[in-house]
Amino acid sequence: MAEVTLTLPQAMQQAVAAYERGELSKADRLLRAILGAKADHFDALHLTAIVKARQREFDLALASYDRALALRPDFAVALYNRGVTLQELDRCEEALASYDRALAAQPDHVEALNNRGVMLQRLKRDEEALASYRRALALRPDFVEALNNLGNTLRQLKRYDEALASYDRVLAMRPGRTDALNNRGNTLQAMKRYEEALASYDRALTQRPDYAEALNNRGAALKELRRYDEALASHDRALALRPDYADAHINRGVTLRNLARFDEALASYGRALALRSDDALAHWNKSLLHLLAGDFTSGWREFEWRWKSERPELIKRDFAQPLWLGGEPIDGRTVLLHCEQGFGDVIQFCRYVPLVAERGARVLFEVPEALQGLMASFAVVAEIVPAGGKLPHFDLHCPLLSLPLAFDTGLHSIPAHTPYLSAPPAEVRRWDAELGVKDRLRIGLVWSGRATHQNDAERSIRLRSLLRLLGVNAQFVSLQKDVRPDDKAVLQERSDLRNFGDRLETFSDTAALIANLDLVVSVDTSVAHLAGALGKPVWIMLPFVPDWRWLLDRQDSPWYPTARLFRQHGLGDWTDVLSRIVAELERLVREGTGDSGHAARTSRRAE
Repeated sequence: MAEVTLTLPQAMQQAVAAYERGELSKADRLLRAILGAKADHFDALHLTAIVKARQREFDLALASYDRALALRPDFAVALYNRGVTLQELDRCEEALASYDRALAAQPDHVEALNNRGVMLQRLKRDEEALASYRRALALRPDFVEALNNLGNTLRQLKRYDEALASYDRVLAMRPGRTDALNNRGNTLQAMKRYEEALASYDRALTQRPDYAEALNNRGAALKELRRYDEALASHDRALALRPDYADAHINRGVTLRNLARFDEALASYGRALALRSDDALAHWNKSLLHLLAGDFTSGWREFEWRWKSERPELIKRDFAQPLWLGGEPIDGRTVLLHCEQGFGDVIQFCRYVPLVAERGARVLFEVPEALQGLMASFAVVAEIVPAGGKLPHFDLHCPLLSLPLAFDTGLHSIPAHTPYLSAPPAEVRRWDAELGVKDRLRIGLVWSGRATHQNDAERSIRLRSLLRLLGVNAQFVSLQKDVRPDDKAVLQERSDLRNFGDRLETFSDTAALIANLDLVVSVDTSVAHLAGALGKPVWIMLPFVPDWRWLLDRQDSPWYPTARLFRQHGLGDWTDVLSRIVAELERLVREGTGDSGHAARTSRRAE
């Protein structure tokens, strides 16, 4: 029988059957015929909306939902489905409103409660999202979608143990839920339990070998375990499955960087940006490679993408006053300079503070409490403002690490005159008396940085590995303020390493102690920057792939004329670095001089 001869109920029945068989075009034709005969046929309007959503014609779907709901405003199923369509369009506020209307009509609609939670999470209303998931789970305790989403929100809130418990409940009910295994791995990664994360990804991939997201995340875990070749292979497998997977291209680039394959890393970031041109993390990672290579022109410009990257170590400020990046006169205006990252960054880039003042600005300088006394040596600063305190009036602002861009800093125009910081003279005299008679070289040691630093495993050394330096005939002083438990036990055993760490309350204290030393030997941490800023000879031990500010293949630093760089020649190999330092220290002792043997600027790899 031809479709035009069907009764409306028969046509509707066939449209439903065609939809359920996946014959969307046939269903659409039947529905159009029904609506041609009866424009306000509710069931036809509702199913048309569902068909159009399945065909990804979301605007047409919304129009049909709205026509249907004009007839039955409280029909919970249509309100829920309308919310799903708005969710597909990433119109989160409207989707949330639609789910709320569905729940007003049907309070026990658990799917609406679950999707409402998803929207709240996207809107960064995480606590409300948790409440929505929990309402759904109170109604249906075995609702694995809500349990999985609950875990995702708990992970976002860094409530990792609770997140793991949610995923484990999902897996107890549905062992084959590979998304829960992947999410569980992501949570374990956030907890730095990388071996367990790897096992979780591998379980997911055993069940679903083509799971590109798990392969990508597995590569990230392997990278953290410093199994770089395996990490690269995992990212490559993910990209073989999904060549347009931007996140995998970014993670692949990070792994290639750690292998010192810099051109390939840049190419990976470039592929990510070809797919997603506004990806802030790809831009920022690209900037770090440009800076590492000494391409400051490209590097500083790309570095500004850091503010959109949502990295937790960045302190982003949302001021009403405009950002100053050097493009406008500041004579007679008040400029707030503020910190954004670690202590070492403040120490390195505060060198620009006098340059801002030289342009005629009244300078406010916001710094952490531990640095306030040290920064008081800048006479050009109108006011030192404690970080977190109330800010005085200002006209413009600039983060410290944007100042090189503002001053168009090139590799050969770095303001590198040192010292640009100084210790309080009374404190210097006090430490001189504390150290006593000087009959040998005085050498300060720092072997580890902040444990939470994302690159800590590469840059820090265990004190026990450093003990071979103490065989040199010199007086050694620990400048290590925060000592890790295993290092503390070693430190307590050594009478040949004087320890003042518990008395170094501020950087002024550390600076005054450094002023009494002949040389500082340090890993890449804030004390290395402090020694360089004070104009003190400093030998810096660097991992195979260093932080961008130390550049590549040179023994000196254009940022600190008194610095000498000792680089690893192989991944994770500190043995050769320490052997070279011991040899150089012994040379200094034999020659009976405090000369640190500063390296001449050169473009070749350190010997």
